Amino acid sequence: MRQYSPDLTPPWKKNQPVPEVAADPGLVVEEVTTGFCGAVLGHEKSAGGLVVTLEDRFGKSRVFPMEPRGFLLEGRPVTLVRPSSAAPARPSRTASGSVAVPGARARVARAGRIYVEGRHDAELVERVWGDDLRIEGVVVEYLEGVDDLPAIVAEFDPGPDARLGVLVDHLVPGSKESRIAESVTSSHALVVGHPYIDVWEAVKPSSVGIAAWPRVPRGQDWKTGVCAALGWPENTGAAWQRILGSVRGYRDLQPELLGRVEELIDFVTAPGDEG
Repeated sequence: MRQYSPDLTPPWKKNQPVPEVAADPGLVVEEVTTGFCGAVLGHEKSAGGLVVTLEDRFGKSRVFPMEPRGFLLEGRPVTLVRPSSAAPARPSRTASGSVAVPGARARVARAGRIYVEGRHDAELVERVWGDDLRIEGVVVEYLEGVDDLPAIVAEFDPGPDARLGVLVDHLVPGSKESRIAESVTSSHALVVGHPYIDVWEAVKPSSVGIAAWPRVPRGQDWKTGVCAALGWPENTGAAWQRILGSVRGYRDLQPELLGRVEELIDFVTAPGDEG
């Protein structure tokens, strides 16, 4: 008669099973061997079996085999499996083009900040990057001009744990704005800008339904001149709401603005900036 022999292997030495998780688009996981973290874009068959495509927050995508215990979900090992046929083909996107994270909560605000010149700038940044900024815990504030920028930066007192990013209108060589930007020398502050006289111009004319932004004679209030040239009522507030309402996402903005805002977000969220 065979005698019973108990299994004396310690639990921590056993190959513990891990949960299987459907590779639904939008699921954020980390690949265990490379540390690449991203949202699932989709899966497909390859010569070696099923593979999954992940995209990180910068838009970089990589393909990985869907091997057992190949990924981490919230820090715990999981095995990705084929999702149900009812799963959507691709994840939804935020207005900035980032992969939307379903159910993501707003992060506690960082000590760092992004300053923009005016209320319209702030509203446009919120329209396109609002979801991303809340997930990253980045607060955007407007300044009503940058003439006193060096003093504003000094008062903020940026440091490794509280970086400051500043977006400036009409930042072109030889301009007043460029001279002001050059006077900010802190390594923990980054001043960038777009070439447009006003952030209105950073919205593509085709999105607004016009052929081009009109040229306004020097010395004339630019916004008022734009309204007159386009035959709009002389109400710049109403004009801005018309422009802002035409912006549905990043495709409605000029790349000169898109790149600068992304640069500022990367700067203030770089490792080591949290208090």
